[in-house]
Amino acid sequence: MKIFLNNQLVNSEDAKISVFDHGLLYGDGIFEGIRLYNKCIFKLEEHLIRLEMSAKALMLDIPMNREALAKAVCDTCKANGLENGYVRLVVTRGVGNLGLSIKNCNQPQVIIIADDIQLYPKEYYEKGLKIITVPTRRNNSAALPPMIKSLNYLNNILAKIEAQNLGYQEAIMLNDQGFVAECTGDNIFMLKDGILYTPKIASGSLKGITREVVINIAKELEIELVETEMTRYDTWIADEMFLTGTAAELIPIVEVDFRKIGNGQPGKVTAQFLDVFKSKVSNEGAFI
Repeated sequence: MKIFLNNQLVNSEDAKISVFDHGLLYGDGIFEGIRLYNKCIFKLEEHLIRLEMSAKALMLDIPMNREALAKAVCDTCKANGLENGYVRLVVTRGVGNLGLSIKNCNQPQVIIIADDIQLYPKEYYEKGLKIITVPTRRNNSAALPPMIKSLNYLNNILAKIEAQNLGYQEAIMLNDQGFVAECTGDNIFMLKDGILYTPKIASGSLKGITREVVINIAKELEIELVETEMTRYDTWIADEMFLTGTAAELIPIVEVDFRKIGNGQPGKVTAQFLDVFKSKVSNEGAFI
């Protein structure tokens, strides 16, 4: 496997960064997860824009412009002979002294990994996924804005651990006010009485790229969409539910907190969204 590391492609065993990199020491860095479908890097421009916004929020200077990053992503996919897969684009703060100050950090590190991925088994997409609400609350937006896709994912990891210890693959995270924020790695949508609902960004959810795609699909299908505050009760009485994410794509939910969603099977509207989504992934993005 070839890894892009600071303007060159290197063998995976040679792709190394310093133990003094603040990305390792403090989670000081940013990343994007990007999908490749039939040689089309889906929504690459949108991912790079979000990366830039995360960098600006952290006052992190990316040492490559958008065009150079786009080319590097394409070149990494080509070098690994991928037609379908997953790209992890990472920018770390770089090497610095022990301590929180960034004043002595040198050149930020740019890392691109392109590989295969399968987040959930195929059966979950066919039969649906069961999820549960966990005790770990989403970080308060005033403390660490969830819009920043940083390397510090400990909040989500703790929630994922709780879910897996209970035998679940995914979990709902509430914010400090008790409203639904998102799942540990995915955005959440629910259908009730023909209206599609999703937590608003202010509730503590990431402004997901796939989330935005679904919002646009709702307009195409002429389905009313409302971004609002959602409670656990709202999820329990949903007619249909699905999660969205770059790695997860669209995955139907058939049970929340031991309550059956709808008839306990993936919903018809969810299937509509999935069909439209699949029609877009090989056409909207950068081609390698």
